[in-house]
Amino acid sequence: MAPYKVHYALEVTRLKSFELGTSSAFEFQASPSEPQYFLYKFPPDVDSVIVKVVSMAVYPCSVVSIQDIVCPVYDLDHNVEFNGVYQSMTKEAAITVQKKDFLGEQFFVVFVIKPEDYACGGSVPASIQGINHTWNLQRMKTLEVTVVPSIKESVYVHAILFSFLSFFSFYLGSLVVAFVHYLRSRRKSCSGGASPEDGSGTATSSQPITVSTTEGSSYGAIDESSSSGGQQLSPLGHKAACGSDTDSSVEEESDFDTMPEIESDKNVIRTKVFLYLSDLSRKDRRIVSKKYKIYFWNIITIAVFYALPVVQLVITYQTVVNVTGNQDICYYNFLCAHPLGVLSAFNNVLSNVGHVLLGFLFLLIVLRRDILHRRCLENKDIYTMEYGIPKHFGLFYAMGIALMMEGVLSACYHVCPNYSNFQFDTSFMYMIAGLCMLKLYQTRHPDINASAYSAYASFAVVICLAVLGVVFGKNSVWFWVLFSIVHVVASLGLSTQIYYMGRFKIDLGIFRRVFMVLYTDCIQQCSRPMYMDRMVLLIVGNLVNWSFAIFGLVYRPKDFASYLLGIFICNLLLYLAFYVIMKLRSSERLLPIPLFCIVATAVVWAAALYFFFQNLSSWEETPAESREKNRPCILLGFFDDHDVWHFLSAAALFFSFLVLLTLDDDLDSVRRDRIPVF
Repeated sequence: MAPYKVHYALEVTRLKSFELGTSSAFEFQASPSEPQYFLYKFPPDVDSVIVKVVSMAVYPCSVVSIQDIVCPVYDLDHNVEFNGVYQSMTKEAAITVQKKDFLGEQFFVVFVIKPEDYACGGSVPASIQGINHTWNLQRMKTLEVTVVPSIKESVYVHAILFSFLSFFSFYLGSLVVAFVHYLRSRRKSCSGGASPEDGSGTATSSQPITVSTTEGSSYGAIDESSSSGGQQLSPLGHKAACGSDTDSSVEEESDFDTMPEIESDKNVIRTKVFLYLSDLSRKDRRIVSKKYKIYFWNIITIAVFYALPVVQLVITYQTVVNVTGNQDICYYNFLCAHPLGVLSAFNNVLSNVGHVLLGFLFLLIVLRRDILHRRCLENKDIYTMEYGIPKHFGLFYAMGIALMMEGVLSACYHVCPNYSNFQFDTSFMYMIAGLCMLKLYQTRHPDINASAYSAYASFAVVICLAVLGVVFGKNSVWFWVLFSIVHVVASLGLSTQIYYMGRFKIDLGIFRRVFMVLYTDCIQQCSRPMYMDRMVLLIVGNLVNWSFAIFGLVYRPKDFASYLLGIFICNLLLYLAFYVIMKLRSSERLLPIPLFCIVATAVVWAAALYFFFQNLSSWEETPAESREKNRPCILLGFFDDHDVWHFLSAAALFFSFLVLLTLDDDLDSVRRDRIPVF
């Protein structure tokens, strides 16, 4: 109550523009003490509309609400959230409204100006705090509202057909390539087949491979007179030699020693100056193949246990949004968010179908190669057993599953994208990049590649770091110092393992051994590195990773998840570039299919990254600030820039996988003791 009498005048005026028209803009002003609301009636031929609100001023913070025709109207700051659907707003807001949600086919559009700007990312100016108690009377905001019809059902049908037919064209292309390959193989078999090469183009090799080696023995072993430099290997035993040629053996790798008679000379073989593939493909093929198939079975287990709680959580999020009407929970591109059923942004979910379809197609392509390879083994084909890159498909199967799961989890994330579930969209991206690097390394190092258990444990550590980086990485210097130290130490440790081919033990004595190596090779006598190619790769790789560590420590980027993914992608591209350069330097060639896949990968990735950097929302900001980045649809009136990124990134990943699958097809008729290791 006022301590003295207050004189006031009450004026009642008739609103002339209470009902909003379709596709016609209406401008007005509102304040905390003078909220506004208007009526909109659906035309007979319109089933869905988008209420678009814009303002030239960021502040004061406001709330836009869509409410049913009831009395009273909830148009106050403390009760506007009690009814209908609402969004906080700075400069832009958009709400999609469907006729089926309102029995009277009409609704109120309510505008409330909040007395403070905290909900929109701002604060009360310090100059008016505690001084002018009537400061909120100055909080006038000019707004413009437009109600436009949304898309029709036919657009949904066209978008769904476009999504599936676009990726089914990849299936058709794969069938054509497979059919051409079948015709060529039939023609080649009728003409007597190809002659083996020694790596330099000659028809035969001067050093014969022991053809009597069976599948149960040390596959790829070379006669003692060959250039591999090692002693001739005896079979693992008569029982193993007479075993099945398939991978159906029930023995585990731990049941018996896979290198029983050459354990003593592993250090000698793997530390030669010039290594050939025969030196690193000496273990039993069946055991090594089973080792790599663990990648496949483990990733299926990880995917199931990871996906189930994710699906449950996003269903809960979507239910909360639908029940409460609070559209500040999820960070959509509201100018291009098309609902379907319970989903608020069906287009963002649908655009991930490419990852699933192309991941499944890649699995079919790998399965075809696997079946053909098994048939050749059953027929004791000399080229399959002793020539070319040893075929192990476990990592390829794992990559296909990872691509499918990336689509599933990305779709789950886009059901309600926000700060709490960002890792759903990135976890399998890290795994895909890691699996690609492991596959590239396994190609010429099949005996010494990382096991599935250590690889997935490393991925788990990376995902934990990603979560910690998002939670603590914005302002915490201690986190960036810790992460940079871990990054540099991990780079050095991995470099050491790669340089010494896994023969440099990592234990408590590592520091003494590192000191002795540095002292003898760098201080006592400055000698040329024994493995120059590996040293060049590792020096460049460490410089890149140290640059990332320094950049993160100095600038502390806000989007830690993308920063970490950038580290993985740069390392993968660096290793792939090194591999291709060394391949060409070794007088190997690129066949038409891998060359086409390399070009397609580069072109599609470039286009995909362009759309990726078109930021349409950001959960690092408030919902109102994020909506300032919203943009209209750009494809079929249904998909936005980020949806196009989903389409193109799925195709780019598919082509990337095909590069790894076909890159060394030119070596299928080259002896393994003529294939260099790099």
